[in-house]
Amino acid sequence: MIIVTGGAGFIGSNIVKELNRNGRDDILIVDDLKDGENYKNLRGIKFLDYRHKDSFLQSIESDDFDGGDVDAIFHEGACSDTMEYDVNYMMSVNYEYSKAMLHYALKHRIPFLYASSASTYGLGEHGFREGDECEDALNPYAYSKLLFDRYVRQLIGDAKSQIVGLRYFNVYGPQEHHKGKMASIFYQLYNQIKETGVAKLFDGYDGYGKGEQRRDFIYVRDVVRVNLWFWKNKGKSGIYNCGTGKSHTYNEAAQAVIDAMGKGKIEYRPFPDVLKGKYQSFTESDDSKLLSAGYDEGFYDMQDAVKEYCDFLNGGGYFKYGK
Repeated sequence: MIIVTGGAGFIGSNIVKELNRNGRDDILIVDDLKDGENYKNLRGIKFLDYRHKDSFLQSIESDDFDGGDVDAIFHEGACSDTMEYDVNYMMSVNYEYSKAMLHYALKHRIPFLYASSASTYGLGEHGFREGDECEDALNPYAYSKLLFDRYVRQLIGDAKSQIVGLRYFNVYGPQEHHKGKMASIFYQLYNQIKETGVAKLFDGYDGYGKGEQRRDFIYVRDVVRVNLWFWKNKGKSGIYNCGTGKSHTYNEAAQAVIDAMGKGKIEYRPFPDVLKGKYQSFTESDDSKLLSAGYDEGFYDMQDAVKEYCDFLNGGGYFKYGK
């Protein structure tokens, strides 16, 4: 059996779909379907069972869930809303829950692969390398992720089983509808152009010109590929960046969507006051550690990935069962 927390979410459901393609459907999905939308991500994937995150937590804390036949835990479940400022809630969902999952995995010697975040680099003023000198947190979400990474670092040296944390940069791709305002810029731009013909980007800010802020955009299929590579290479443990190593401007991102859709134009809007001082104007993964671990499967070209994604959205935007 394979456990995927957040399996009804964006990255989690993509992991499940790729496991299906590899012949695995003995998957337990752990999630919370209360938002009324993410259940739609489950319709096109195969899995053995579903458990609500709270009841599953009770099971592993009381150790009445048999871990003997669990081949891996992909821990993707989290509150990913960077505008959520209830710190107690964020710490409970992202930190305490992750600790419980980690200790369960360690006790039963189950490979544990979890989602960290490039938000742990703050404004990126000191670079994007996996180490204390580069790390910061601009909001409760980022802090919850950073604190768990630091907790893992205290335990990883004595661990008898694999622990891998992946610091996701700006992920985009299928099955992100339910994320709303937290969905990727590509999903937002696709819908803007579809509805109005206009791609709206931020005006100049923080020394960057109009639409010239830069991010390391990574296709979700690449994120899945990195996860499964580590699982197949069980001797590798650590916290690693998961980005392409190449940043693109928002103008380039918008143009990729316009090219894929065959229509649209770019307009600019004032930079929101609420984001000033809290916004990563530049991110670019330093992939040195990932590559030194042996990862050699490359990354999608952004233009090709965006075309594939837009075609997917044109076809309905959800996975099809059995396909």
